[in-house]
Amino acid sequence: MQVKHYDLIQEKLYVETLANGLTVYVLPKKGFQKTYATFATRYGSIDRDFQVEGKERVQVPDGIAHFLEHKMFEEPKGDVFAQFASQGASANAFTSFDRTVYLFSSTNEVFSNIETLLNFVQNPYFTDENVEKEKGIIGQEINMYQDNPDWRVYFGLIGAMYQKHPVYIDIAGTIPSITAITKEMLYECYRTFYHPTNMALFVVGAVDPEEVMLLVRDNQNKKTFGEQGKIARFYPDEPLDVREKMRKTKLPVSMPKCLIGFKENQTAKGRELHIKDIQMRIVMDVLFSSSSDLYQKLYEEKIITDQFGSEYRSHPDYAFSIIGGDTPDADLLVKRLKEEIESVLREGIREADFERSRRKKIGGYLRMLNAPESIANQFTDYAFKGMDFFDTLTIYEELQLEQVNACMRAHFDWDQMAISIVESEAVSTS
Repeated sequence: MQVKHYDLIQEKLYVETLANGLTVYVLPKKGFQKTYATFATRYGSIDRDFQVEGKERVQVPDGIAHFLEHKMFEEPKGDVFAQFASQGASANAFTSFDRTVYLFSSTNEVFSNIETLLNFVQNPYFTDENVEKEKGIIGQEINMYQDNPDWRVYFGLIGAMYQKHPVYIDIAGTIPSITAITKEMLYECYRTFYHPTNMALFVVGAVDPEEVMLLVRDNQNKKTFGEQGKIARFYPDEPLDVREKMRKTKLPVSMPKCLIGFKENQTAKGRELHIKDIQMRIVMDVLFSSSSDLYQKLYEEKIITDQFGSEYRSHPDYAFSIIGGDTPDADLLVKRLKEEIESVLREGIREADFERSRRKKIGGYLRMLNAPESIANQFTDYAFKGMDFFDTLTIYEELQLEQVNACMRAHFDWDQMAISIVESEAVSTS
């Protein structure tokens, strides 16, 4: 077992890669009552075209990663949620673009819950009957999101930005795509992506690292996993241009929703990606946070509501920013955002604004280190991208204003901007 010392944040991370390839991380937190654990696989909605070394290339329907997550909770002997609840734990799971995570939080019976987490995720139970039943359940979920204006404006924007990369496809898939899913496909994806070599267990809380490692070793030694070659993932070459400059959707909303996005030509990897991600977080905070000059002006002029916000998403294969929210005048909001961005591109971010945002972000990161849920959920996200979550403070400390300004100017390319608007069905799109 390796021990990684992070002196700057006074943390020790215990790491071990087991004989079967599973990487186990334990972060002890003395004095904490709650323990939080995630069992994650580097497998998400974008992984629909892949090949395991030595095997044939496989293409599967959209939404299958999310479908598989749903099916993992079904066992022949009953409900896994009930088992967690009987052991005093709260359990959940989620699928994102690039990973699937199973998790629990608990203040007691931690070892029993770790065993339950490992056992149910490593014990798939798919039948023709339960797969068909799930299609109806997920179909209802898909239809529900089609009526959700926040979901529609968000994925409408990603769909307007991206032409070929599967990041633009709804994580749950479509009714036709999930209809094509079979039991055999689920097992194929499970064998590929749920192999221990593609997964990570992260445990944080009031635990003894040696005891956790011993428990996990014993659990895994009782199971047999075949050899697994490297997984190649195939993504279409994404053009630089956006698919559509403007996408409008009509829904019964009381106030329109408007998002603008900038699509990047992503090339950064590992720590370089981590640095770029932090630089863009500073940019988005300075320009668009609730404490920014722009936010205050737009709010006072009633062009935006308190639902206005921004985000930046980065991955080794894609990156984009999203800005906007509810607005009574989408055209005016877009015009004002363009003006503000142009002004900052010309003048650059001011030193005082940069320092204020950097200190704010450092404070937020340090507070996060006292939240086991946040640590666990962030850690594997970073790890699967070749980044070290606990290196974040060092990067903030080393950050320079000129680097942030250069990153900002490279990001805001008007040729790679798209707009998504959800407007009232009564409003004309002409």
